[in-house]
Amino acid sequence: MELVQIVFDRFTDLDVFLAWDLLNRVRRPDYRVRLLGTQPSHTSITGLTIPMHGTIDEAKHADVVLFASGPETRVLMDDAGYLARFALDPRRQKIGAMCSGALLLAALGLLEGKRATTYPTTKDLLAALGVTVVDAPFVVEGNIATGAACLAGIDLAGWAIASLLGEEARDAALAEVAPVTPN
Repeated sequence: MELVQIVFDRFTDLDVFLAWDLLNRVRRPDYRVRLLGTQPSHTSITGLTIPMHGTIDEAKHADVVLFASGPETRVLMDDAGYLARFALDPRRQKIGAMCSGALLLAALGLLEGKRATTYPTTKDLLAALGVTVVDAPFVVEGNIATGAACLAGIDLAGWAIASLLGEEARDAALAEVAPVTPN
């Protein structure tokens, strides 16, 4: 099982690192999480540079593909060369996006005829692409999921884990980071 996160320059740190941490709480020999980009490393909007494990061309082989967000999504959604490198198949892959990452899903044609959510500042742009935008924290339409804000990494990671390994595995991974509640 392979889960990948699509990263690009000026990505939103929390999108990548929160989902990365949660996805990696599953510990199985047949399960791996990787970061894919267009360069050997990418730098977040706050200036943190991280290495990639491969290129976006490899996303077509993954079981789960999650797109990060950041201001560059508004540029990348119009970059035909960038988009052409993805050969995603929603019939066999789970594909999700956080916040403005939904713009990339729409540009790839993956939100056609579907409901989706995104961060409030991106709603109008996503709607202009013909997507039915709903006010919800998390939306799943078949094998496509969108999250409305940076903390959607919790929902997306949980959805990805449950999709591959079931609810028990999801609950176990998320329980490791759940807030402590008083007795």
